Amino acid sequence: QVQLVESGGGLVQPGGSLRLSCAASGNIFTINDMGWYRQAPGKQRELVASITSGGSTNYADSAKGRFTISRDNAKNTMYLQMNSLKPEDTAVYSCNAGVRTYRSIWRATTYWGQGTQVTVSS
Repeated sequence: QVQLVESGGGLVQPGGSLRLSCAASGNIFTINDMGWYRQAPGKQRELVASITSGGSTNYADSAKGRFTISRDNAKNTMYLQMNSLKPEDTAVYSCNAGVRTYRSIWRATTYWGQGTQVTVSS
């Protein structure tokens, strides 16, 4: 089994910064693409940013220029540095990852974390 655990959420004032982490653990052979998603109350979940195993990144327009996604493959951990936060960034942020385990090295399975709350408010 594989577990993804997010951390780093919290309450921050507009203009502030937070760094989210997503740590993967378990019977991991390798991790393919990873991504950060968020869901605000009453809205659909949306992709914030994604990163391939090789480090190529993709950002939602709302995140470009303010957020930076990165990963440490040796630690099976992904990060999201969020700067210049706005009230509209308030949401539950979740990570996902395509993981190949030692029991299934030829097929990746997508796993999700439980989410971490980010609240931007004065």
